[in-house]
Amino acid sequence: MTLLATSAAASCYSSIVNHWVCASYWRDYGSDLRSATVQHLEITALAVVLGVVVAVPLALVARRFGWLRTPVLGVSTALYTIPSLALFPLLVPFTGLSRATVVIGLAAYALTILVRAILEGLDSVPTEVRDAAHGLGYGAARRLVRVDLPLALPVILAGLRVATVSTVALTTVGTVVSYGGLGQTIYDGWQTNFRAELFAGAVLCVLLALVLDALLVLVGRLLTPWRRV
Repeated sequence: MTLLATSAAASCYSSIVNHWVCASYWRDYGSDLRSATVQHLEITALAVVLGVVVAVPLALVARRFGWLRTPVLGVSTALYTIPSLALFPLLVPFTGLSRATVVIGLAAYALTILVRAILEGLDSVPTEVRDAAHGLGYGAARRLVRVDLPLALPVILAGLRVATVSTVALTTVGTVVSYGGLGQTIYDGWQTNFRAELFAGAVLCVLLALVLDALLVLVGRLLTPWRRV
């Protein structure tokens, strides 16, 4: 059989053909791609949720005590400057080669965006609105929940969208501790020059980011109906 005949008979993701786009690969390795996508989604969701849980009290404390604002923003920003390839190995002695290592590291990176977004959102609430709420007998906690946070929500959600999309991208670096979701697919494809695998991982990563961003836009529209009027 000639080389031409062999190439024609080979699969589009074989070492002979090695196409970037190959429907047969998506079909044959569909279960592997789904598992990688699910892991990627789980890590991203856990990291963003953990980031929000930590960012909200940090932002509220920084706003309540003005002198803490600069240190809180400084520390959260400094965390983002640590390369992920260094941060994850630094966490390994404490959390091991586990999903927790990646989740904690990604949550730390998300703080940079989330803390700043929450503070900017609260700062955007007009002073006269706060004064009116105070005049109506609202205490600090009630005003925060009923007035400040709802009005700050558009800015906070914008920050959450940025944090989520960036976390989807950064999750791929979790391959250094074997928990990178689609990043493992991309890395394996690059290591073996397996174009169909590399392309599939990259495409799914982009699609996941777009879907999560669209969902957050929808959530924002549902939670802030007054902005559609």
